[in-house]
Amino acid sequence: MKLVVLGGGGVRSPFLAKSIVSNAHIANITEVVFMDNDGEKLNIFGGLSKIISERINSDIQFDYTTDAEEALKDADFIITTLRVGGDVCRTYDERVCLDLGVLGQETTGAGGFGMAMRSIPTLLEYCDIIKKVSKENALIFNFTNPSGLVTQALRDAGHNNVYGICDAPSEFIKQMIRAVDSTAEEFSVKCYGLNHLSWFKDAKVNGVDVMDKLLNDEAVYNSTDMRSFDRELVKIMGDTLMNDYLQYYYYRERKVDKIKSAKCTRGETILDINARMFEKLKGIDVEKNYDEAFDIYMEHYMERENSYGLIETGVERIDLLEKMTIDQFIDEPDEGGYAGVALNFIKAFVGGKACEMVLSIPNNGAIKELEDTDVVEISCIIEKGKVTPVPVDDIHAMQVNLMKIMKLYERTAVKAITNTSREKAIKALTIHPLVNSYSLAKEIVDQFIDKYQVYTAKWH
Repeated sequence: MKLVVLGGGGVRSPFLAKSIVSNAHIANITEVVFMDNDGEKLNIFGGLSKIISERINSDIQFDYTTDAEEALKDADFIITTLRVGGDVCRTYDERVCLDLGVLGQETTGAGGFGMAMRSIPTLLEYCDIIKKVSKENALIFNFTNPSGLVTQALRDAGHNNVYGICDAPSEFIKQMIRAVDSTAEEFSVKCYGLNHLSWFKDAKVNGVDVMDKLLNDEAVYNSTDMRSFDRELVKIMGDTLMNDYLQYYYYRERKVDKIKSAKCTRGETILDINARMFEKLKGIDVEKNYDEAFDIYMEHYMERENSYGLIETGVERIDLLEKMTIDQFIDEPDEGGYAGVALNFIKAFVGGKACEMVLSIPNNGAIKELEDTDVVEISCIIEKGKVTPVPVDDIHAMQVNLMKIMKLYERTAVKAITNTSREKAIKALTIHPLVNSYSLAKEIVDQFIDKYQVYTAKWH
């Protein structure tokens, strides 16, 4: 089986390669190809990934290339993890919005629309190539942000082999499992909503309800993603646990103030760290000096990851990472991340034991308040050749309201981007609850179109 990663020249590539190769047996993966159109970065991060792959499992054929058709030829599985426009465009997305007093966060915020303007057309082109040269029933796992919106666009275009994946729900579920001193086999919970806008309820251990324990345990509000939320808000929302990204909706003005008072945005932080890393790495022969290259890589990667959420919350992440040598990195047990989600999906889908996981897929009646074609983030049962969302009843009215508004935004945004329509784009951002203003939406859209001429030349 052949697995291809589109966006294989990204900074996270060595971690992604480790996860894929370490768990390749789960899905009978024998060939892995990392593809990226930035050859210079691919040579560094793809090169590091290849060395890691060979040291973990030399039986896996691992290659990297800038040729999309070559990479995707006869592929069985594809993971998309693109950042179209790079870190520079991300910083512009954020600043345009922030200067207008609007959250520019790259998935939930209006900045996500800027990223979608670049990501969706590019991924539609890749999907056409996949249709032409990959295996007939190739599966596509989209991790490109804003993941829910992008997955909706690809599904709307008829690419019914696309599944949105995100490691946020699975990581939070791991935190819940630790909080009740349980195991993945014993624990179950229903996730429902949209990507980066989801809730969790009906948590059980061996069929016994543990929601009250999770909702009222002080440690949960100190040492899990629930530390972003007040207990009173949880009660108001109907006593359900929440995806960490919901903080951007329920504490909107605090987040804007926090980011404005910081010296730089998250995107600007990443741009600086990555630029310093790349400058040090580009003069090194990765193949001959991989220990030195990996040491530089890991130093900057730790700085990047350990600063996650710091600007927006003012507190460090829960699980601070420690710098490792390449040997320590390879020996460290792998927790999977979004690659693990994809590989476990593959195993169950192609004929393994049925499993449950959170995916972004068409609703198909699981949340009755939304349309069947709406892509939702929801617990799913995966078994041979079939993916079934777990129905969710009795959803709190406030949650339904936010979901319906955001889906109206997403539907309109997809139409705007696929039809290159300025008017529809303004309409979409006017709907968005974190913008909710025609004048602001108009200003944001016009600045994006003007700035991204290489991507927006056909917009009208």
